[in-house]
Amino acid sequence: MSRLLPALRRAGNGALMLGAIALGGCSTLQSSPGSSAAAGVGSGAAREYRQIIDVSGRLSLRYQQDGKEQAVYGSFTWSQSRQETAITLLSPLGQTLATINIGTGQATLRQAGQPPRIASDVDALTVQALGWPLPIAGLRDWLQGFGEDAGGRRFTAIPNASDSFSVTTADQWLIQYSNWQDSGAESYPKRIDLARNTAQAGQVAIRIAISSRQPH
Repeated sequence: MSRLLPALRRAGNGALMLGAIALGGCSTLQSSPGSSAAAGVGSGAAREYRQIIDVSGRLSLRYQQDGKEQAVYGSFTWSQSRQETAITLLSPLGQTLATINIGTGQATLRQAGQPPRIASDVDALTVQALGWPLPIAGLRDWLQGFGEDAGGRRFTAIPNASDSFSVTTADQWLIQYSNWQDSGAESYPKRIDLARNTAQAGQVAIRIAISSRQPH
């Protein structure tokens, strides 16, 4: 285990970010759709997928280890272009804990005091280096409310009457879009809850609260 988890626990004393898990499958780097559309909250406006976007927010995670529930937390920044994605993971005090850079067919993860780790599968790389699952390959779509469901069909998340939208993805993450933010002519996800049952860590629950979104 790297120094990431102890650092989070010291800074966060019992609230949520990410723990020791090995996922039952792997997710290779995936491309995102050129565009898609959905009804906006209260407006009926189209929502388009953004190839170039900056997102920031908070992460939290619950899982089980040695029969006990664990909880840690932190924050993130996400900077995405057509060819590259750069993610920074931060402690609750704003310290950089890891950076992940994704290019064409290759991901690089860096931590202070350690050599860079490079792999073609960004999700497997995250588990190997950090010890916890963050489905980054899927999040390139999911952060904007798009993705592929368990039946292999493309989905576009839209709020229903209760402002909630749920879907199980192709790699068996249950996603719930439980809060939305209006931005002019369109709406976008404000809170995303992810859940998946794992043999190694029981029921894993990740919550993403988006605080800033800047399309280009």
